[in-house]
Formats: sequence, C-alpha cells, structure tokens
Amino acid sequence: MIELQSLSKRHRAGKVETLALHDISLHIEAGEYLAITGPSGCGKTTLLSLLGLLDRPSSGRYLLQGEDMTARSEAQLASLRAGRIGFVFQSFNLLDELSVADNVQLALRYSALSLTAQRQRVAEVLERLGVAHRAGHHPSQLSGGQQQRVAIARAIAARPALLLADEPTGNLDSAHGAEVMRLLRELNGEGTTLVMVTHSAEHAAQADRQLRLLDGRVLVDAMVDA
Repeated sequence: MIELQSLSKRHRAGKVETLALHDISLHIEAGEYLAITGPSGCGKTTLLSLLGLLDRPSSGRYLLQGEDMTARSEAQLASLRAGRIGFVFQSFNLLDELSVADNVQLALRYSALSLTAQRQRVAEVLERLGVAHRAGHHPSQLSGGQQQRVAIARAIAARPALLLADEPTGNLDSAHGAEVMRLLRELNGEGTTLVMVTHSAEHAAQADRQLRLLDGRVLVDAMVDA
C-alpha cells in the first residue's frame, strides 16, 4: 500500500539546516498495523506527517497505493487526504464552537455524499464509537475519553484505507487509553491499514510490526513476536 524510497526531510531556519529524516526506505502492506517508536526528536512525527501528505519530503519518493505522491499539487494532496487518509491526534483537535456531529461531518466536506448521506454516515460512526448520545454536545462538555472517541469517529467517517495515529492515548488515563487501543485494533482487524506513533512499549507490542527510529534513521524494523 505504501512504499517509501530513500525518503529524506530537511528543515531550514536561516542558514541552519536540520536533517529530520535520512534515507528512509519502507514498505507497508495494506491492512498492516505498524508502530513507530523512538525517543523524542527522532523523526517519528515528521515521518507520520509525510505519510499523511501534510508535508513534502526534501528528497526521495512516496508511493501510495501505487501512485507517486511526490509531484502532486497541494489541491491534489488535499483531495487524497480527504478520501484515503484518516488522522487521530493526541490533542483531539476538535472545534469547540461546533457540535460533536458537526465536528465529525467536517471529515466529509470533500466527499461526493449528499448532506443527507453525510448526516447518516455521521450518525453511524458516532453510534459505533458509543457517543451517539453526545451528538449535539460540544467537545468541552465531554470527557477526554469521549473526545478521543469523537476524534476517531471523525477519522473514520470517510472510510479511509489508511489511519494514522500520533500518540492517540497520550492525554488519556489508562482505562480510556485501553479503550482507544481496543477500537484501533478493531478497525485494523476490519482491514484498515494502521500506522501509530507511540512512546508506549505496551501499545507498540500490540502492532504487527515495529519501526524504531533514532536520529532520523531506521534503527530497527521487525515483526512483533506473537
């Protein structure tokens, strides 16, 4: 599903250049569950941003479902993100001026679905995530665990093939974190490709495969023992 070929990312501030990722080559199969680990500053979030088409590499190629993303326009990348990629962040990134239902519907704004079909899809994913009864509430009226479930509902509303999660349990207590991990594993079990950045060895051990980064390079790429 994903192929990275000698991907590198440099950040420049004035005359100072920082190499965030160096010569990353990686293949991720459709339906795989990959955990990306490593110390702070090693390039995990940079790699996730590149995979999510939120940033561009400085060199190398990125193939998504066989299509080269490297030379796509910003408009094309935005359309691809909306149709194929879902995001779950540590900070939830919900808009408090909108209701829960409207937050989830934002993920469908570029879809070909009618407004009626969009509302039906929103109702379906909120029901699945156990927060349908909160559809008319605002995010600030929800617990952290409920907010993260709403964020996951938004991420999967467009039925993306690829789900990217950046420390999805980082702001949750252990019970709510375990529930979020259960939901992510369930989605992966249904065929969604899942790539998760995590500092938790316990959560990384639940993946099919672990990629450990150090100083922008791949230190370990190994399957997880069952």
